[in-house]
Amino acid sequence: MSAAPKIRVGIGGWVYPPWRGVFYPPGLRQASELTHASRQVTAIEINGTFYGAQKPASFRRWHDETPEDFVFSVKGPRFATHRSDLAAAGPSIDRFFASGVLELRDKLGPILWQFAPWMRFDEAGFAAFLELLPRRLEDRAIRHVVEVRHQSFASAAFTDLLRQHEAAVALVDDDHYPAFAEITADFVYARLRRCVEGEPNGYPPDALDRWAERFRQQDAANYFVYFINGAKIRAPAAAQALLRRLAD
Repeated sequence: MSAAPKIRVGIGGWVYPPWRGVFYPPGLRQASELTHASRQVTAIEINGTFYGAQKPASFRRWHDETPEDFVFSVKGPRFATHRSDLAAAGPSIDRFFASGVLELRDKLGPILWQFAPWMRFDEAGFAAFLELLPRRLEDRAIRHVVEVRHQSFASAAFTDLLRQHEAAVALVDDDHYPAFAEITADFVYARLRRCVEGEPNGYPPDALDRWAERFRQQDAANYFVYFINGAKIRAPAAAQALLRRLAD
């Protein structure tokens, strides 16, 4: 493990009209928004893939428009996760990986699999789902993270399953769902969802200080931190404020 872990901080998506004239300079062309955003933060979580397939050409363009060391996390399709029979998710998972996501090449970060709030932990079903997730594709390691939102997942059996499959559990800072903070892979994946519009940087300064210190102290090789939802208008400012703290 590196003595200086890489901590990437970013936002969810980049096409959000209220950011225009706030995060994006006035008059910036929409076609240039990714180029601008990727030079203000160090990672972006692609969420559109949750709702439907993207085109290979889009993934190639996103790769080419961003800096060399930039990373995209990609949200897996809801057709794979929002189902009662997780063992039958194989075709949806296969279609997702065949859709062009690997065109991100070296900029492909973890794949996020978000489960429905009503889904309870079923050990056999969840184990079957994890077995379906590819560890390598086209000679590239594929990292996986799951976001679960039901308290029944607070179980040693769940944690053990993730460790066996080297998958992470998302650390979610949210008013409505429980936080799962166990480290089960060689990376930490955080989704911070408490931005408020009354705070210029989304989170109060002392809260950002605490998050920065927490990420410095956790025992993992890599970190992916995204400001998602809450007062989304403040997400870019929150990401930039956390990056400044981590650079100190």
